[in-house]
Amino acid sequence: MGTDGVMLGAWATIDNAKTILDVGTGTGLIALMLAQRSNATIDAVEIDEPSAQQAIENVNSSRWQNRVAVHCQPFQQFAKETNIRYDLIVSNPPYFIKSLKSEEAARTVARHNELLPHTELLEGVNKLLNENGRFVGIFPYVEGNVFVALASSYNLYCTKRISIYGKLNGPVKRLMLEFGRNKLPLDETSITVRGVDGEYTPEYVNLTKDFYLAF
Repeated sequence: MGTDGVMLGAWATIDNAKTILDVGTGTGLIALMLAQRSNATIDAVEIDEPSAQQAIENVNSSRWQNRVAVHCQPFQQFAKETNIRYDLIVSNPPYFIKSLKSEEAARTVARHNELLPHTELLEGVNKLLNENGRFVGIFPYVEGNVFVALASSYNLYCTKRISIYGKLNGPVKRLMLEFGRNKLPLDETSITVRGVDGEYTPEYVNLTKDFYLAF
């Protein structure tokens, strides 16, 4: 389980959401976390077939299999075909726009956004999000700031922003961002994952404790 996915699944505001969409679900982590936190019906979309098959196995092994459906297809295709509108859309998207490619094909697909450019992600989110719905994602610091500016051109405005520090006194590593269709004052906070001793900080433990047996 990656820290990014765990934090996003724990942080995303569910607020009585009845329909949730997880874009790029991987092995289903975030979708299952949101199923644990809510009573929503959840669609989870994943383009990589081995990951999607693992997600299906994970869902079928869980207590929430009647509320989570995994779709192995490109998000762009899913967005064109579905008539559902969602109260909450979440994504831990492929994020690196320009960086060295991994020699492992699956890792390249997961980390680079050629197969799901941010413009196409935003087009799909704009189509599928309810009028009062929220889109929540996690991004590297630079890519996140670029995404905020791009999202505004789709009339999606950043309403919450949490800066994630990997360790105390270190640089910001990630941004978790929430978007809505209305311009609101920005709610901005931060969280540090590990202290100087390398242990998880109390604030990280408090956010994610419902999902770690060790906590």
